[in-house]
Amino acid sequence: MDVDSQPTMEETILVGDDLMMGPPSPLIPPEIASHVFEGVDLCDGLMRNLFLCLQVNDIEPFCQDEIVMYRQCAERRDKELRQRLQDSEHKLGSSMPLDQAKERAAQLESKVTTLERRVILASGIEGMDGFRQRWSLHGRLTDTRNCLESLKQGIDKRGKDEPVQSSTTRRWFF
Repeated sequence: MDVDSQPTMEETILVGDDLMMGPPSPLIPPEIASHVFEGVDLCDGLMRNLFLCLQVNDIEPFCQDEIVMYRQCAERRDKELRQRLQDSEHKLGSSMPLDQAKERAAQLESKVTTLERRVILASGIEGMDGFRQRWSLHGRLTDTRNCLESLKQGIDKRGKDEPVQSSTTRRWFF
């Protein structure tokens, strides 16, 4: 078997910008932060190790292990936080008074509209600054839409679970 005939694997050197793959970390509202963050590995030790490595070595190629470990931890953390955030919104929708839940849904819809407008405005910004703004705004927009959907599902679930009051009006059958 000829060694030269085997496909070669290129070595990829990760840099700090590679940590911007996928959506950014979700923003957690302060009123539910303690509940959402409880028991989640925030990867702060791995981040400290990464920064220490960068401080000592001064360049990213010497910190590949730290970058990979932090990236994997951050992806797990963000996935868990997003799920907990959506579960929390679902619980809010099904447990808080209906008028407050609808008010919260209206607030989230307003936030979605604002973020959509900001994404459109950010599309005119060129270069790395534009990319970072669009990346961040797109992640926030996606998370807010998902939270709104979870809240609405909680509200709908409540409507199905609550007993239907019998009315004294006539019922029409076709």
